[in-house]
Amino acid sequence: MIPFYKRFIDRFPTVQTLAETDCDEVLRYWEGLGYYRRARQMHAAARVITSEYNGQFPTEIDQVRALPGIGRYTAGAVLSIALEQRHPILEANTIRVFSRLMMLRGDPACSENRRQMWEFSKLLLPRRRVGDFNQALMELGSTVCTSRDPTCERCPIARICPARAHGVQAQFPEPTPKAKTIAVHEAAIVLRCRRKILIRHCQPGERWAGLWDFLRFELSSTKMPLAETQIIEQVAKSTGLTITRLQYLTTFKHAVTRYRITLTCHEAFCTSSQSTVPPLCWVTQDQLQMRPFSTTGRKICELLNGG
Repeated sequence: MIPFYKRFIDRFPTVQTLAETDCDEVLRYWEGLGYYRRARQMHAAARVITSEYNGQFPTEIDQVRALPGIGRYTAGAVLSIALEQRHPILEANTIRVFSRLMMLRGDPACSENRRQMWEFSKLLLPRRRVGDFNQALMELGSTVCTSRDPTCERCPIARICPARAHGVQAQFPEPTPKAKTIAVHEAAIVLRCRRKILIRHCQPGERWAGLWDFLRFELSSTKMPLAETQIIEQVAKSTGLTITRLQYLTTFKHAVTRYRITLTCHEAFCTSSQSTVPPLCWVTQDQLQMRPFSTTGRKICELLNGG
């Protein structure tokens, strides 16, 4: 993480710099970290801070929570740690600590359990050094009150922990039901024409919104010639272009949320690069380096460059 952080801060040293930069460039510097929505929201928040607060981070809890991408936990963490304001926090590590202290049954993610934990967190707040206290809670959950094999003998609050007293600390928090994984087959197409490659800007609401990608389609089968027929039909449907030649490049396997994706990559050629409209765009291979891509999209770029 540290090299990503240093590179990002070097390029965007102030909130004004971040606000004035095109979102494409922000995403390019974020590339490889995942959770791209965070980068888009950070960029949007920087613009709000610049336009509405003269470049100064707001100090009222309601103002902070109104910023794009800022929820109750982030607002409370920032204001308590930076300004010593008395705000509670609730995140993965403190949820585990509270679940054991409260011996809270049921899914910790359900609304009623979350409400109880927020109230509990609020009751615990000291009058002074709130930021240190909140950070200590997170550190306690991260290093001592761990999900597996908690080191209760080192815990500073072991004497008041009912879960430890009953020897049931391993039972809390109760596991959140896992979503069933779904296997998906997709194809990514590097479509070439006259030394240019066709790419697509992912739209709001789509996977990797704001990033660029090669033509990508879901397949009902990865076996040829059925897959090839589907690819030709999908390219024609989405671009109006006809493929004259198709060849296999490689296969990647990756996960996106609950989906386990097998991605077959192909290089295709067409004779006419008829004018396209957004979100499609013809670029040179060198220009691919200037656009933000998902991890698999960047792997394809590197493959085209002989990487």
